[in-house]
Amino acid sequence: KQNYEIDQGRSNTMFASMAKVFAADHCNQVVADAVQIFGGAGFNTEYPVEKLMRDAKIFQLYEGTSQIQKLIISRHMAARD
Repeated sequence: KQNYEIDQGRSNTMFASMAKVFAADHCNQVVADAVQIFGGAGFNTEYPVEKLMRDAKIFQLYEGTSQIQKLIISRHMAARD
């Protein structure tokens, strides 16, 4: 959808923010579930799950936090009405 908006000469900010929030939140949920499966060993550096947890958190923080992305989405949706 965001690429279609660009092709039509319109702003794709809302759709890009939606994609980023979805991907970051889903990634964190999957990794949190993996850590739960490993239990206490999930935080041990001997297992790759610990590194995945750190890397997944970056997705929520890099290029604007998920809260800011949600604010962008809500502003665009309010402006559409």
